[in-house]
Amino acid sequence: MPTFKLVLSDPRSGKSRQLEVKDEVAQRLIGLRIGEVFDAQLIKEVIDLPQGFKVKITGGTGYDGAPMHPGIEGPVKKYILLSGRPGLRPGKKGLRRRKLIRGNTISDQVVQVNAVLIYPENWDKEPVIQVSEESKGESKAEEKAEAAQ
Repeated sequence: MPTFKLVLSDPRSGKSRQLEVKDEVAQRLIGLRIGEVFDAQLIKEVIDLPQGFKVKITGGTGYDGAPMHPGIEGPVKKYILLSGRPGLRPGKKGLRRRKLIRGNTISDQVVQVNAVLIYPENWDKEPVIQVSEESKGESKAEEKAEAAQ
């Protein structure tokens, strides 16, 4: 069974959260493409979101580090000539390079899926992924540092 890391970004708070997606939930994501929008209830076992939220797939990375590219159809890997993003950050103007790129479809060879949370139109409450979740991680790091001393 496939296992992914789902990086879910919240545009209202500017924060993201990395989630482990396994087995049946991961199987539901296989076959989806970059740019597709699905109901957040599809991943309700991983993160508890209120009714009405949607998730848009923005990209991903394969097990070999090759990024997903929206212009390549299917779950394939190809070497293509790139002059910009995604897949290449040119150092100088006009630079082109042949790079290994993965197609735009999620397969079992993908290890990370990047996605953005889409809020319902009538949502006027606080962001779902908040700053306090990140500060919890920082406090754990501080506790480990104190325990080491």
